[in-house]
Amino acid sequence: MKIANWILAAIFALFALVQYNDPDPVQWILLYAGVAFHFVMAAQGRMYRPAVWIWLLAALVWAGTLFPDFMNWIRMGEPSIVDSMKAETPWVELTREFLGLVVAALGCIFLLWRGGR
Repeated sequence: MKIANWILAAIFALFALVQYNDPDPVQWILLYAGVAFHFVMAAQGRMYRPAVWIWLLAALVWAGTLFPDFMNWIRMGEPSIVDSMKAETPWVELTREFLGLVVAALGCIFLLWRGGR
């Protein structure tokens, strides 16, 4: 489990690093770096479960604010959100953001399920 935690910490750290050119980089860097930090703590056997719960709740609440936009994308027939790295329409950016929050939330859920063992 320790190796998986280190690998996931590195992946989430990379997610944080590539946010520097995002229109709103600070909040995304903090989100992904926070998840990476929790994986590092779990790898070291020092995970603090209440902090992971708070991070999970924050990601889910934030994702909840974008859920209507995600559902709109589904209703549109799920057009490509990866044709271009530049988000040319609002639904592309909002759908990507929603999915990024889901990935962060899943990371926290994984930590709560297996990370502290």
